[in-house]
Amino acid sequence: MKKMTSYELRDAYLEFFKSKNHSIIDSSSLIPENDPTVLFTTAGMHPLVPYLLGQKHPQGTRLCDVQKCVRTGDIDEVGDSTHCTFFEMLGNWSLGDYFKKESISWSYEFLTKVLEIPASKIAVTVFEGDEDAPRDEVSANIWAELGISRDAIYYLPKKHNWWGPAGQTGPCGGDTEIFIDTGKPKCSDNCSPACDCGKYVEIWNNVFMEYNKTAEGKFEPLKQKNVDTGMGLERTICMLNGVVSVYETDFFSDIIKLIERLSGKNYLQDEETTKAMRIIADHIRTATFILGDDKGITPSNVDQGYVLRRLIRRAVRFARVINMPQDGILQVSKAFVEKYKDIYNELGRNADKIISELEKEIERFSKTIENGLKEIEKVMKYMQNNMLNGKTAFRLYDTFGFPLEMTIEICKEKGFDVDIDGYHKAFSEHQLKSQKGAEQKFKGGLADNGEATTNLHTATHIMNACLKKVLNDNNIQQKGSNITAERLRFDFNFDRPLTEQEKQAVEDMVNSVIDKKIDIVCTEMTVEEAKQQGAIGVFDSKYSEKVKVYTIGDVSKEICGGPHAKNTGDLGKFKIVKEQSSSAGVRRIKATLTK
Repeated sequence: MKKMTSYELRDAYLEFFKSKNHSIIDSSSLIPENDPTVLFTTAGMHPLVPYLLGQKHPQGTRLCDVQKCVRTGDIDEVGDSTHCTFFEMLGNWSLGDYFKKESISWSYEFLTKVLEIPASKIAVTVFEGDEDAPRDEVSANIWAELGISRDAIYYLPKKHNWWGPAGQTGPCGGDTEIFIDTGKPKCSDNCSPACDCGKYVEIWNNVFMEYNKTAEGKFEPLKQKNVDTGMGLERTICMLNGVVSVYETDFFSDIIKLIERLSGKNYLQDEETTKAMRIIADHIRTATFILGDDKGITPSNVDQGYVLRRLIRRAVRFARVINMPQDGILQVSKAFVEKYKDIYNELGRNADKIISELEKEIERFSKTIENGLKEIEKVMKYMQNNMLNGKTAFRLYDTFGFPLEMTIEICKEKGFDVDIDGYHKAFSEHQLKSQKGAEQKFKGGLADNGEATTNLHTATHIMNACLKKVLNDNNIQQKGSNITAERLRFDFNFDRPLTEQEKQAVEDMVNSVIDKKIDIVCTEMTVEEAKQQGAIGVFDSKYSEKVKVYTIGDVSKEICGGPHAKNTGDLGKFKIVKEQSSSAGVRRIKATLTK
């Protein structure tokens, strides 16, 4: 296998697929556009769902990129050798163009020729078939023809080898997953890539979207068959360089050395120090990318802002564990900006904001710790025995943001124990409630291109333009958008609440535009052309790239991926139902449309 740095693998991947006539597209924002199903972009395909559903992409039918992603479901596992909250996903797509033969052949060519992975070290899985779709002998035969041993081709069920749909209905299909055989012995006669024993490590996933799942649960053949692939950059670099942890690669090695200098401790001196340094490095990298995103997320108590706050505070807490000075967090963030700014230009653009928001959040957390300490002192006065109950420990965490480890440490100093099992029980109950709430909250999504969401999406464009006029502020920009079939939610930069008169004026102006029944025109042009025509949007794409610009008369001209109504008259009656603070300097409007 060819040893590579992360920089070399990014370039090699993009150049390879460019040679196969793919257009290189820029990474999308970490904050999903008009998708309430997730808080962050979690995979390379996520921003491309509308095009997988049939919308025409301005860059053509063959695409590839390196997409920034954040997944925080395993945040408490970070610190081990495998988990990260931020990662980069290498991906290539066919939007109704090539299919299984080309996709598999090119994957094999890239792995064996460019990365120099021996075919004997590659194992693959394909869909075993069921009542919804047949066994994928096509993919299996292609792999065999390329040189993969039949013994290394495994047939697995939907649980392992099926993707989608993104919502309840939509495009889906079987996939073929590619694994590296580490050479470890099989754990049993039934050992396969579905096993967690560590013999096989997944490196790439090629999804073949050839079915549409209907509302009745039927799987019908798609007219536009797509290919969606994803290869984790960090995991691939680990495999190529023969290390088990991403923290021993060029993603983090220089950052770990910086943390060692700041703390005066050695990364490998003990398990606690190793874990602390990994958490600081991972969480501050993720926080730096979220804060540096042009969508303008800042720490808060809701949604993305809450996750960001938790990441920063967890990093600060572990910085305390290894006696790293608080401004060391800022130095780590600055190092990440320098490391990535040439790849992701927004980090350089927003460098001052990143450090400023980190400073503010570190100061807030210092006050939180003071308040938590006072609360613990109060609780201890009324304790009947030497055990702090689990519910109280969880309340300190949930209400004051006071970490369990700090509660245990302080109680120990005072001669008290903490009911840790009770804490985890309370925590689990809280998670269960949150998950049930999330199931209600995060429905719909990019795959939901129904009439209601399409109309509300169009209304956000009109409202954005009207806000600028009513508030006489052309610097107002969208800082987030979340749309379900029931309502739109729109975040924008503004430093005070809107008055009742201003809200009514915005409402009236939007309805006036709707009443005029203006046709909505979509035009494809380069980013530079869009800029010259006065279109609004985040101009972080290459100037040669084509984008879609939606024009609503003389009201709005905006770069956007859609979906949009054909005429403003289709929207119905616009009503602002709530206006509130989202985070520091950002306001949030919730609005509806009724027929």
